[in-house]
Amino acid sequence: MELTDLAPLEAWAQIEKESFRKFNLQSSVFNTDGIRITDTKNWANKICPEIKSTDKGQSFICATAHMNLANQARRTKKPVIEECDAGLVKIVIPIFIDDEFLGAAGGCGLLLEGGEVDLFSVNKITDIDETIIEKLSEEIPVITTQTAETIRDFFMKKVNTLVNKYQETVN
Repeated sequence: MELTDLAPLEAWAQIEKESFRKFNLQSSVFNTDGIRITDTKNWANKICPEIKSTDKGQSFICATAHMNLANQARRTKKPVIEECDAGLVKIVIPIFIDDEFLGAAGGCGLLLEGGEVDLFSVNKITDIDETIIEKLSEEIPVITTQTAETIRDFFMKKVNTLVNKYQETVN
């Protein structure tokens, strides 16, 4: 079973767009291989597009964080709120039908209150100059843990609505 069996791409893209409007979050829905299923682009800050534009940044910061957190969410069947190696918050909601893992929804690109971008790590991984990283990181939105939990709850509600709707049609 695929995520598009659960709901059409438009429904997943709508969740991504709504979470961006509500929370300024880089929102994505991923299949079990960690591949985004929509082409929705929404940047929460200026540093993430730069990180993702480098092969090493995409591979060793973004993809690694997603795969680690999605696997944790898959194992525990619970949402995960953690920071990536760049120091930005990532929220991952596992998507299951019964015991079958279909993928994950969530987002990233904001700073948790008291957190900071890890200039050193981003520089070492991507070769982007630390002064450029610092400049691009100046206006990253900061959220509280409570806001991160509100975002988690938003995604959980949206995913549960789609899962319940699907289960009603097959039962």
